[in-house]
Amino acid sequence: MAKRTTIGDVAHAAGVTKGTVSLVFSGKRPISHETRQRVLRAATDLDWQPSASARALATSRTGCIGLVIARDPRIIATDSFFPQFIAGCEATLSKRGMALLLQVVPTADAELAAYKTLARGRVDGVIVLDLRVDDPRPQFLRDLGLPAVMLAGAKPTWDGATLYSDDESSVRELVAELVQRGHERIAHVSGPPQYAHSAARTDAFTRALLEAGLRADLVWNGDFTAASGRDGTRELMHAEPTRVPTAILYSNDIMAIAGFSWLRAHGYAVPEDVSIAGFDDSDLSAHLSPGLSTVATHALLRGERTATKLCALLEGAEPGPEALHCNELILRGSIAAAPSPSH
Repeated sequence: MAKRTTIGDVAHAAGVTKGTVSLVFSGKRPISHETRQRVLRAATDLDWQPSASARALATSRTGCIGLVIARDPRIIATDSFFPQFIAGCEATLSKRGMALLLQVVPTADAELAAYKTLARGRVDGVIVLDLRVDDPRPQFLRDLGLPAVMLAGAKPTWDGATLYSDDESSVRELVAELVQRGHERIAHVSGPPQYAHSAARTDAFTRALLEAGLRADLVWNGDFTAASGRDGTRELMHAEPTRVPTAILYSNDIMAIAGFSWLRAHGYAVPEDVSIAGFDDSDLSAHLSPGLSTVATHALLRGERTATKLCALLEGAEPGPEALHCNELILRGSIAAAPSPSH
């Protein structure tokens, strides 16, 4: 009679202990993705059959977290937020022997289709970025039974697991700084209005100006790309003389830097003629001349905290919104007093 394969045989073939094999099939403690796959391959090669209950536990945890981003890859490649956020997630997950599965898709519908695939046992949970106005994803993911943590720029209206910052206060601080320096024609180059954080920043900009007794109609809808920062700046500066802004706030640093370049190329001095400010504090912002005033969002920390919250959720923590106090106003040389009317 052939010898019956044991857990010890699987452990020897995989180069691990029997305890590690047991943990892979019990799901009681995270095991690295590489080790898990090695053990599962050894079990398959040796035709070792754990009990049905142990097999169910094994397939219930993958050791992977999903992140699906529905954006143009060119934006992800040039916007400093995403690499830093992903690095923060990876730093947290690697300490727990877990992996990040990243997908970049072209549309919102493709993102929903990706979640359906991920919910079929490919990941344990997902991180959701770029929350939208009237976003269907919180309910969609609940219906799929896929654990999720959302990252938001304002306190959410739902009660799911969310980390949120106060982008509104940061925009108000920037507007107040400009108003204090005598600016009355202040413009905003926004991000896409369908994104909740873009809408929150634009709403905060509008309310802050109205409360200061100023017009709030100098808004140009961008899309977070350098090209839209350039185009928005050109359109705003080509307005009739009484509407040409003396200050422009951009919804990210990429657009602000492109706007800065356009202004310089067309004979405008920053900040003597036009003050500008961005959002995110990209690596280049401090190295411009003058340096770009901006709001540091500390994307690396956001990634770490978001991944930590999702891991806690998977381990049984109660879901719910949690404030993330990480925005920081950084004033540099790109903001100055408003030019005199005769300037």
